[in-house]
Amino acid sequence: RGALRRAVARLGAGGRRAERAPAAPSAGPGGAGRVRALGVRRARIEALRRVDLDVAAGETVALMGRNGAGKSTLLGALVGMVAPTSGDVRVGGHAPHRTAPGELIRHVGLVPQEPRDLLYADTVAAECAAADEDAGAGPGSCAALVAELLPGVPGSTHPRDLSEGQRLALALAIVLTARPPLILLDEPTRGLDYAAKARLVGVLRALAAEGHSIVLATHDVELAAELAHRVVILADGEIVADGPTADVVVSSPAFAPQVAKILAPQHWLTVPQVAAALGERGAE
Repeated sequence: RGALRRAVARLGAGGRRAERAPAAPSAGPGGAGRVRALGVRRARIEALRRVDLDVAAGETVALMGRNGAGKSTLLGALVGMVAPTSGDVRVGGHAPHRTAPGELIRHVGLVPQEPRDLLYADTVAAECAAADEDAGAGPGSCAALVAELLPGVPGSTHPRDLSEGQRLALALAIVLTARPPLILLDEPTRGLDYAAKARLVGVLRALAAEGHSIVLATHDVELAAELAHRVVILADGEIVADGPTADVVVSSPAFAPQVAKILAPQHWLTVPQVAAALGERGAE
């Protein structure tokens, strides 16, 4: 396959203190993504209705909601897989569904719900070589990311022989080779054990600290509590809540982590936040 077809496959396949909740970056004209009055209709179903969303540089946004709420459709619109029926979507100033894949991968990348959907080569090394070519990156760029995310995994390994967490790390390395300002993830912790999830959180925090914007669709309330600056809740294709993580999840028990359910109305979401707050009070 040529570079353009590989790019289509990539797109279409779908020092921070841990005890503190992340402080949200300020939104502004330099934001990585913008959605205005977005509507998406599929057959007779309105998958999205009048959706407005801004994603600031360095911001992590968690999209939450029940199955069928429109989370994956919104990610699809941001990455150009879904064309708007109405409204407007902009990523890096481009309309994603009208932008050539080879150009779009420099602005936005999607790690799909099934990382294997992004992988088609017979070895990790071949996946990396294709990613370098697609992104116009120097040879070895993707392999360097894999070495960081998957230490000790030989390049001769077949992607199907990787664990679920390892495949996710490989897919993330492929997407990051192009260094897109906006990174999208669809249910990134599905099937991950605790250690793999902790590694993923560390990687995503580092990316946000470097200025990458991250939007993740997730049912994992603990992940949202630990990582997201903002939570956006969708229901029946509409945004029903959008605000700082603590404010939204404390007022929406269905999407609150266990700590928040127990300690509401306090805006503590994780055990480290509680421990830090108690430590500060004990020092007073």
